[in-house]
Amino acid sequence: MQLTWFGHSNFRIQDDGLSVLIDPFFEGNCKAPCGWQALDTVDAVLVTHDHGDHVGQAMEICRATGAQLVCLFDTVPKMKGLGVPGEQVLGMNIGGTVEVAGLRVKMVQAVHSSATGAPAGYILTFPGGFCAYHSGDTALFSDMKLFRRFFDIDLAMLPMGGWFTMDAVEAAVACSFLGCRNVAPMHWGTFPILAQDTDAFAVALREHAPATRLLGLTPGVPLEVV
Repeated sequence: MQLTWFGHSNFRIQDDGLSVLIDPFFEGNCKAPCGWQALDTVDAVLVTHDHGDHVGQAMEICRATGAQLVCLFDTVPKMKGLGVPGEQVLGMNIGGTVEVAGLRVKMVQAVHSSATGAPAGYILTFPGGFCAYHSGDTALFSDMKLFRRFFDIDLAMLPMGGWFTMDAVEAAVACSFLGCRNVAPMHWGTFPILAQDTDAFAVALREHAPATRLLGLTPGVPLEVV
């Protein structure tokens, strides 16, 4: 599996011939090393909630690539209003599972806010079995423990910047709840009020989830994850 971080909560996951974008915030993202126009094939775009730094350039990418957009059912009218063709928008709700281009997408809860519907996270199962969890913006919540009962999570993408989401210590505790093999920290460094590095997260992981590997990500540089 190949993971590329474009800063903030913007990731591309490529595995089994599939290319998936999550929260494609490029314009206004100081850590994004390129614009969305540099992307090649995109099969699906997932949006966790309707804040601008997560919707990002979902509309432009879907229109340019024909990718399927997945979002909360209540957010569908907003995405269509932004210009995503209706036939490319797939609305779902928390607890549901859909299949997009062979990828199984489970929508799970997040503790945050959203102008339309509710915030969410996604647990993705690729055809080869690789399992990735993108939490979206969230506080720590104890029901994360339930996710490991149903999924063997290879990779978790978790916010640790504080202020709008959980902080470094809470994100490390989340890793202990999830039992994830690898963690990609997100939602940090983009704005001055967020944590500006992952040092505190590395320390907290050693205390709370020493079995979880912290991925060292450079924006725009793909990383192989096993």
